[in-house]
Amino acid sequence: MVVLELSDAEIDRIFQALADATRRDIVRQALLREQSVSELARHYEMSFAAVQKHVAVLERAALVTKERRGREQIVHGNPEALRRAARLLDAYGELWRGRADRIGDILSEQEKG
Repeated sequence: MVVLELSDAEIDRIFQALADATRRDIVRQALLREQSVSELARHYEMSFAAVQKHVAVLERAALVTKERRGREQIVHGNPEALRRAARLLDAYGELWRGRADRIGDILSEQEKG
């Protein structure tokens, strides 16, 4: 299995953050272009405070970063964090493909014997 540079806690934060549809969309929006939290909040039928909380979860997972510009917090997507998550999923896929191959080998041996 591929060794990844993520701790279990980091992996948990990433997948917990991505488990919510609104947060996935915020990441998508932030990757398309940097936006203030106020701009992001206009996309959703929820309070500004709720969007702020979603952004905070994403920031803890390093999926987005925030930068203060005057009175606004500008949100940027973090493509490298998404690449790490994709590599993790690829590693899990590799693990399961290996297990499926071993099961297939066992079944073939049983059919022959």
